[in-house]
Amino acid sequence: MTRDVLVLGGAGVDTTVYVPELPLPYKDTYLVPPVVDRIGSTGAGVALGCHALGLGVAFADLIGDDPQGALIRHALRDLDCRWGPAAAGTRRSVLLVGPDGRRTSLHDPKFTPGERLPRELYSDVRPRHVHVSIMNFCRHVYPDLDGVPVSTDLHDWDGAADYQKDFAYGSDLVFLSAAALPDPAATMRDILERGRAHTVVCTRGAGGCLVLTRGSEVRAFPAAPLPGPVADSNGAGDAFVSGFLYGTLRGRPLEECVRLGAIAGAHACTVAGTHESPITERLLLNRVSA
Repeated sequence: MTRDVLVLGGAGVDTTVYVPELPLPYKDTYLVPPVVDRIGSTGAGVALGCHALGLGVAFADLIGDDPQGALIRHALRDLDCRWGPAAAGTRRSVLLVGPDGRRTSLHDPKFTPGERLPRELYSDVRPRHVHVSIMNFCRHVYPDLDGVPVSTDLHDWDGAADYQKDFAYGSDLVFLSAAALPDPAATMRDILERGRAHTVVCTRGAGGCLVLTRGSEVRAFPAAPLPGPVADSNGAGDAFVSGFLYGTLRGRPLEECVRLGAIAGAHACTVAGTHESPITERLLLNRVSA
């Protein structure tokens, strides 16, 4: 079957706690607003974002036979999903979100040595594009994707850790955050020099993003104006990726892809629990044409 985007790996459950400040000073007890369990993690965010934008999406992942796995299955019920069993259960995160929308994530990856995403979960999909989440069990998938454009998101990579390098150097389009990078431009150049990428996009939150393509210099792009007060920055990066991929698959020029990503990311920051209230194609297209 043909799909616009195949997303491999990266669904989990986020337990979100809204706290009065970050970092949170030690105190025996804090009274907080209702604690909420939602679908989270990068693969699910990109899959939901692309689906909301009208792209045909297939999603393959490993999740547990547990309440968290059931929550994920329900949240992604409208997508073409293929599930394999995760021996250690479904991945989880506890998110502490401050009043300004910033978050601290406490992530439990449920890592099982030797676990692999079974090829039969995705081998019948003929995608126009594949987005690979940096799950250890997805590391081996690249030979199966020959001839198809591949993207990945390295998140807060420091530019040196070995874990992300297979993904960084094996993908055609690489997203990452500047959060842990001492020299973002140097890391972006390294990805192009040592890997197969044609484009590297480094997001900087309110500072917009940096973009580097082969044969060019690093270019800076501004963030999009926020459509409302910041509620929760969780999922903003996934929304950016979804908007960028939407533009790419619609044949838009690079500058327009960046703009679409920035608009989607800005919208996500103003919607608490964005994975359950994903961006819409109408919102993006209206904002772009404005």
